[in-house]
Amino acid sequence: MQLLEKLVTTPGIPGREEKIRELIKDELNKIADEVKVDGMGNVIGIKKGKSSSKNEAKKVMVAAHMDEIGFLVKHIDKKGFLRLEPLGGFDARALVSQRVIVHGKEELLGNLAPSTKPPHMLSAEEAKKKLEVKDFFVDLGLDGDKVKELVNIGDPVTLKQDFVELGNSYSAKAMDDRIGVYVMLEAAKELDYHEADIYLVATVQEEVGLRGGKTSAFGIDPDVGIALDVTIANDIPGSKEDEMVASLGEGAAIKIMDAASISNYKVIDTLKEIAEDKELSYQMELMAKGGTDAGAMQQSRAGIPTAGISIPTRYVHTVNEMVDKDDVNSAVKLLSEFLKTCHEKDFSL
Repeated sequence: MQLLEKLVTTPGIPGREEKIRELIKDELNKIADEVKVDGMGNVIGIKKGKSSSKNEAKKVMVAAHMDEIGFLVKHIDKKGFLRLEPLGGFDARALVSQRVIVHGKEELLGNLAPSTKPPHMLSAEEAKKKLEVKDFFVDLGLDGDKVKELVNIGDPVTLKQDFVELGNSYSAKAMDDRIGVYVMLEAAKELDYHEADIYLVATVQEEVGLRGGKTSAFGIDPDVGIALDVTIANDIPGSKEDEMVASLGEGAAIKIMDAASISNYKVIDTLKEIAEDKELSYQMELMAKGGTDAGAMQQSRAGIPTAGISIPTRYVHTVNEMVDKDDVNSAVKLLSEFLKTCHEKDFSL
């Protein structure tokens, strides 16, 4: 799993995806006929259909966002403590006692801490205060002058965590959505024959409003779109059974809806048929909160038939996002089989 480890550990917050973009470009150059970067910064790898002319080939777009949640430095005080502007959704409870990397003139490791007294000094009333993301600062262990020499306002800040194997799972920061990028790349490698022209797109700025998915879909104008992203696996203590979106180990999730899209039912049916025919484990996903690039593609131009293949993930938007190995393999196989046969289908309504 060296590729997945490289993907999750390479930094790339919204708008500053340059390092992860170069890694993905290198990988796409191994499998695509053409690789380009559009004006927004999306990486687009094109695999031409084997037997179709340029004018006849159906275009299928696969989108997985490369950006991860993170921060920008917005203030440096005289002692060298950094205040942050979040990019993406954070739960402040998951930030306590974490470490970050500040990508300044050099990479600087720092402690992320809330601006509050130590627990043993808090009054009962102070202890009840709810933490907010705006309460956190970064301590680089350097004096103010040195920090200002190495760090500028607007420098990216990413969370720090190792990639580890836990039982039948992998855990790391930025599985959202580097695991989607991984599935896209691995599925493309499995293609021995396909008639559709396949556009493999690593999108930017998804975490701040599906921005790269919108612009890339407009430029490609595909006949059908598949969004690859994580979905909530809340199969853990504290969740009710009827509130569960997905579970680890039960296969790739076929998206019915999320907060940004309702999937084309013909694409859903095709994915289900493939999963059942190939005896792939799958589950159905309805996620009422949280959108994906499916919404950006679906609403492009006059509308694109779109659905999603999601990888169930525990502890989303934390440094310990966890995926199941078998679910990942199921997603790779489901996508590759769809790409082999989608030219035969009519997804119009």
